[in-house]
Amino acid sequence: MTDNGRAGVRLGAVQQTLMIPLYGRAVETGRRRPLLSDPAAVRIVTSLDYDFAQVKSFMRGAQGSVLRTAMFDVWVRRFLADHPDGTVVELGTGLNTRFERVDNGRVTWFDVDLPEVIELRRRYFTDTDRRRMLACSLLDPGWVPAVQASPGPCLFVAEAVLLYFEPGEVEQAIRLIGANFPGALLALETGGRVMADSVNRREVMRGMGARVRWICEDPAELEPLGLRLLESRTFAGPQPELRARMPLRLRALSAVMGALFRRHVRSYRLNLFRARGAQDDRS
Repeated sequence: MTDNGRAGVRLGAVQQTLMIPLYGRAVETGRRRPLLSDPAAVRIVTSLDYDFAQVKSFMRGAQGSVLRTAMFDVWVRRFLADHPDGTVVELGTGLNTRFERVDNGRVTWFDVDLPEVIELRRRYFTDTDRRRMLACSLLDPGWVPAVQASPGPCLFVAEAVLLYFEPGEVEQAIRLIGANFPGALLALETGGRVMADSVNRREVMRGMGARVRWICEDPAELEPLGLRLLESRTFAGPQPELRARMPLRLRALSAVMGALFRRHVRSYRLNLFRARGAQDDRS
């Protein structure tokens, strides 16, 4: 704790980027018609001794992070509708609060992140019989046994994390999942050069010292790593059930981005994959 009674924050460059979606969800929760409601994000933001000035100046990006989170939420809810007793793994969880939004009372849940992030998370969340925090890199196979011991099938969610990895590290992460969880679902983002250059020029990213390092122009490029692409969407084309409840301001933002910034929108995609199993390999 600092002198003002708030929780201090000590995070690396990439880990600091978790503050952008956290702040975005907190602001969204206070709107008259929020796309998602996240009281936990509000509580965390108000308790942290962190200068959100840079993030506040980046509100368009923070709004985009809210739409991204809501789109990932749709895939998690679909998974839980089909597999209510399955397992969800948040890779590079940051200060995400997806469990609080989608918990069905039956899912087994793991939050995986680096030790300094998990230390921060433990100020706000506790392990339970269905939810555990695992303090290690997602590249470290040390988290694998705990997930393998949990009820299947599995959905892995990597939101706002792999883009900051080197290409070889992304391949390592995908192969780690595919080798140990054949048939699992994996939700992740891909970004092309246009998207990466745009993000890396932003003042908030330069201030944090974080950069997009992995360039992927087409999510189908990942299929040779043992994945099958099931669904790929941009901000201009969210899932139908999400679009139906989007507030007008976000519908307008989505439409404007799709019309005026087509190259940028197409360069950033949210994707759902399935890890191929032995049967797929033989086909």
